[in-house]
Amino acid sequence: MNRAASRLQGRPPAFSYHDRKKGLFRRSAGSVLHCDDVALSRLAERFGTPLYVYSATAIRERMRVFEHAFRKVNHTVCFSVKANSNLGILRLLAQTGCGFDVVSGGELERVLRVDRRAAKQVVFSGVGKTAEEMKAALKAGILLFNVESESELWVLAESAARLKRTARIALRVNPDVTAETHPYISTGLHQHKFGVPIAASRRLYAQASGIRSLSVAGVSVHIGSQITDVKPFSEAMVRVAELVQRLRADGHQIDFVDAGGGLGIAYKERNLPDFEDYVAEYADALLRPLRGLKVHLLLEPGRSILGPAGALLTRVLYKKTNGAKKFLVVDAAMNDLLRPSLYNAYHEIAKVEWKEGSSVSATVDVVGPICETGDFFARGRELPISDEGDLLAILDAGAYGMALASNYNTRPRPAEVLVDGKSVTVIRRRETIADLLRSEL
Repeated sequence: MNRAASRLQGRPPAFSYHDRKKGLFRRSAGSVLHCDDVALSRLAERFGTPLYVYSATAIRERMRVFEHAFRKVNHTVCFSVKANSNLGILRLLAQTGCGFDVVSGGELERVLRVDRRAAKQVVFSGVGKTAEEMKAALKAGILLFNVESESELWVLAESAARLKRTARIALRVNPDVTAETHPYISTGLHQHKFGVPIAASRRLYAQASGIRSLSVAGVSVHIGSQITDVKPFSEAMVRVAELVQRLRADGHQIDFVDAGGGLGIAYKERNLPDFEDYVAEYADALLRPLRGLKVHLLLEPGRSILGPAGALLTRVLYKKTNGAKKFLVVDAAMNDLLRPSLYNAYHEIAKVEWKEGSSVSATVDVVGPICETGDFFARGRELPISDEGDLLAILDAGAYGMALASNYNTRPRPAEVLVDGKSVTVIRRRETIADLLRSEL
């Protein structure tokens, strides 16, 4: 195994190095990073950079793993649309039978554009649903509203009554469970804006059950994102199971438990189990407390499906030295991938093309062109020596990458391509300056 390949050993197989051969006896002349069977260097030549690249093979495989892990119980995997809302990605997921978790009317419209029948497998979460968004969801006939406050409950009841529809609801309860993750994406404590206190939920369920336009159907919980220890999931589910039993004793018909999402991925340390074993552990943590309750389990994975299936391809513009500091200035920026700036998140950065025998590295900051010191992808990172014009791949960027992209500094957003084996499909064309100015007066 060459040095380039060994650097990515243990990663999901969406992105891997293939030897580049040349000469009469096809001697190895180095390695090129591929997505499925397509060289990233070819994609850069054809579509330019920055460029988001996704592996359809990896997405399908990770969905298969989830379905297999929960195969013994009634369940629906509802992909968290906020992780990646591209229509091409959603269409691929819908073709696997996936449902969807949405948090806005816009995300719901995206799902409906892909397949209106998918509405029957949509759960609508979020603390700030508007009456108009509720109206659209009611008309679409979604599966479940995850209600997050008493005030929202009354607005939903009125919206459903006006349309002469019945809204199937679950209250999102706050279990006050600590999850070891970034504070911005922890959601399960009492000081967070999400959900209703679990102790107050029975009163709200009792009130909701007396309203003709509402149908009490489930309990919802979500404790945060990028959680790699399954114990907090189990702890939260123990509290949910106790609540389900109390609610049923109160006379409510509880058919659904929405366990939320939040299962993390290994951005840096490759110390998580094989993905199939990892999801099996997660399934066991959720299912043990629910044993015997005969509920339909709803799951909302996002990052764990899409994260490792995507990468942001970028080209080195300039090499720069300020005293002892060395910089690689690349053509991607924080507007293209915000996670390092927003969360100080780590993303592995791989050189796309390796020449045989190249092994020298340097400690550099990888930064973008935006006029912010916070515009960086890596600081003090040891990377292979790169020259101006070289291609780099910022890995694990399939979730919360393009979804968080902006036009800051009037920068057009990147194109997105979906690779399926040897096939390449543009699923979002590159924006132009004209696109950005078109709606302004």
